[in-house]
Amino acid sequence: MITTPPVVRFADVGIDDVPAVGGKGASLGELLRAGIRVPDGFVVTTAAFRSAVAALDLGSRIAALDPDDGEAVAAACAELRAAVESAPLPAEVTQAVTAGYTELCAEAGNERLPVAVRSSATSEDSADASFAGLQDTYLWVRGAATVLEQVRRCWASLYSVESVTYRLHRGIPEEDLAMAVVVQRMVDSLSSGVMFTRSPLTGDRSVVCIDASWGLGSAVVSGDVTPDSFVVSKVTGEISKRTVATKTRWHQPDPGGSGVLESDVPNQLQDIPSISDAEIAELVAVARKIEAHYGSPQDIEWAVSRSAPAGENLFLLQSRPETVWAEKDSARKAAPAARPFDHVFNLLGGKRPSEG
Repeated sequence: MITTPPVVRFADVGIDDVPAVGGKGASLGELLRAGIRVPDGFVVTTAAFRSAVAALDLGSRIAALDPDDGEAVAAACAELRAAVESAPLPAEVTQAVTAGYTELCAEAGNERLPVAVRSSATSEDSADASFAGLQDTYLWVRGAATVLEQVRRCWASLYSVESVTYRLHRGIPEEDLAMAVVVQRMVDSLSSGVMFTRSPLTGDRSVVCIDASWGLGSAVVSGDVTPDSFVVSKVTGEISKRTVATKTRWHQPDPGGSGVLESDVPNQLQDIPSISDAEIAELVAVARKIEAHYGSPQDIEWAVSRSAPAGENLFLLQSRPETVWAEKDSARKAAPAARPFDHVFNLLGGKRPSEG
């Protein structure tokens, strides 16, 4: 029996709701509350996940694994993923997801509205444990039945070899883990990418670093394209470094229906910037606002719509804490601080002055 709703809208959740909607879901709700332009959607909650997999005894089967026994982990993960994908869905979950998708379609005036279906684990996207890239995302999904199918695949991705091995090595307890799933309106992206509110190379917190390319952001995140890159001062807005790459491939919606295709970028677009200086300035302004809201450096996904009106065409798709430099900062803070009198202590052969 589900004790919390199987589906909740972004507008009804915030950062304190991670146990129910996972890291991505909570962040999207929080961004909306902060006045950031985010494509609307809903979250299939962890309650729905738990009701669907309750009988499968997943946690104890993983806890018994040795993370260094790759063959055993791979075999177990294949069994677990198959079990999750084939488990019957509770009727309440099916009805709630179908109703949530139908409502989004009605609001958009499109009965087969394309959506992104994205995993949102409860332990992901925190400053000390980033699951980014370890669970699944499905883009340009159309139709309630297909949405339900991809929700199950997102649940199953919690048991990928990479994700399970990551958790085992870091000692993340399975009983504390659950998977929510974000269902979000797609942006028909002219260009898209990622940005960091501190330099991922140097840790410099006075700059915003932007990677951008044509089409959907999956091409940048997956590494299928070398993106344009820009380093921008948070204080002055000056672009201190500008690198325009030759962008030969892009990800575009499959014109035949659901899904995404990779194809060649038209020749006239390959060697020109994929975002304008005005769009860069808007990205930096939004990045500063998000960082101020969360109080820590952020790793942000964004997209520029080809169909929305100018001035309303920049959308934020996700924001998570930056982890690489956060971990380095944490390690430095954890190191014992040198005390001014330690050198005197050493000269006295281990006796403190008061020990004479």
